[in-house]
Order: sequence, then C-alpha cells, then structure tokens
Amino acid sequence: MKIDSNVKLPQNPIEAQGMLIKAFYEKFGKEALPIIRNICSKQGKSLGLKIKSKLSDTTLSSVAEAFSKSFDPESIKIISISDSEFQIQGIKCPFGLENTSRELCEAVMEIDHEYFRTAVNENIQLDIIKTIANGDSCCDTIYRLKSKE
Repeated sequence: MKIDSNVKLPQNPIEAQGMLIKAFYEKFGKEALPIIRNICSKQGKSLGLKIKSKLSDTTLSSVAEAFSKSFDPESIKIISISDSEFQIQGIKCPFGLENTSRELCEAVMEIDHEYFRTAVNENIQLDIIKTIANGDSCCDTIYRLKSKE
C-alpha cells in the first residue's frame, strides 16, 4: 500500500489518536461520542494512576505542575495553579480537533478530566470555557476542586 504524499502524517501518537477519533466521529456522528468518551475516560484513569504513583504530593497544584510539563510551553499558558483551581489555555489542540465540534472536544477532554479525578480527587470539576474545536481562538479550561457538601 502506497501512502499518498499529500496526506498529512501524524507527528506523534497523540496526533495519530486524534486522527482516528476524528475519522470515527465523522463516520458515526454523535452516536460515537459515548464510545469516544468512555475510551478516553479509561485512558485518563490509566494516566492518572501512573502520575499518582510517581508523586508524593497529589494536591491539585502538584498534579497540575506535573501535567503542565507534558506540553510544549510555546502552545500553552498557565493562568493559575492552586490547590483548589488550575486554569490553562492552549493555542493548539494536541489531538488536532480544530474546527470539529465542542461535543467532540468534551468527549476527548474526558482524558484530562479523569486524569485529575484519579490523581487528585473524584471531586474535580472541569469547565471548558473556550475550545479550538468549536472555532475559538484558544482553548481555555479550568479544573476546580468542588467542596464536599
């Protein structure tokens, strides 16, 4: 099988995963979202368990610091890190979901949401304020530790 030289090749495993997710979503539409969300949640749990075993301090601020180191500093900006809130903005989607849909972004972001719930506390809330997937100029996400009531 010959690969067309005009076809964009993934630069890393995350881009390849994003290409597969987008193709699956394009073929099956909204019906694919629960499957994507479920698999991404499992990936997030696995990553969360790994970081939790490596860190002696699993407060939101410590896990957020470790999480931030996995990104290109040219493509993200840390807005705030504390033990109750972590806000991060990005100008490039690592999965290449630009201009797809907010709902696809939310399904894929289950990776990060479950990562923080597993590594820090199940009471982590994720708010996606802006997303490149929906055509916004940047992604803007906040992870908050909800108080137990």
